[in-house]
Amino acid sequence: MPEHFYTMLHELQAVDFVLVELTLYLDTHPLDSQALQQYNHCAQQRMQLAHQFEVEFGPLKSFGQSFSRHPWQWVETPWPWQV
Repeated sequence: MPEHFYTMLHELQAVDFVLVELTLYLDTHPLDSQALQQYNHCAQQRMQLAHQFEVEFGPLKSFGQSFSRHPWQWVETPWPWQV
């Protein structure tokens, strides 16, 4: 895989980490509007990154959560344990 694959995957993982942490924080601080604004910003950023990644490298998720071009793309990218 090209270096760009790993760079984009790293960016997605970083945004996912922030979203998990913000989710946990907002569970205990639901009125924190600044944290909610940051969460929504990161959620939008993640959607854009995921879309860009899937256009270039194929689906990130299976079971109907991501589209696949023809031919079936799951066999074309490294498995999670190979990254």
